[in-house]
Amino acid sequence: MFSPDDYDHKGQLRLPLTFWLILLLQARTWLLFVIAGASRQQGSGLLELFYPDTRAFWIGMVSGIPAALGLLLTGYRQRLPRLWQAWRWVLCGTLLAMMLMQSITIWQGDERVSLPVVLFILFDLLALGYLLLSQRLRNCFDPQLNATE
Repeated sequence: MFSPDDYDHKGQLRLPLTFWLILLLQARTWLLFVIAGASRQQGSGLLELFYPDTRAFWIGMVSGIPAALGLLLTGYRQRLPRLWQAWRWVLCGTLLAMMLMQSITIWQGDERVSLPVVLFILFDLLALGYLLLSQRLRNCFDPQLNATE
């Protein structure tokens, strides 16, 4: 089904690049926070530019926790197979919650809604579709296919 190059040195199916991009998309507030922290003088201005409402910043930080934990969990796929298998559904649920919150913001007619919010909803929808429909990714979350021989 897969070529030998699709497996790593542990015998696990390699996670596709798209999965890593989805995790970065979900942890976007964390990524921005790290960038702002690294740029010291402009850090607070950068955070205010993307998150003029501090409540939205904290919501983004909380909603990015499953993705940040997913990044850590990738190294424990063999040790925690049931948790790893369930984590795909955790990521899907987080994407659904994020899309719902952003859609409610648009529906309420918030004047701060801009093109980036609409684009994030679109990207979240594409990411959700990939998490649900990609056979390769489903196989990466199947502990039987990732068992060491």
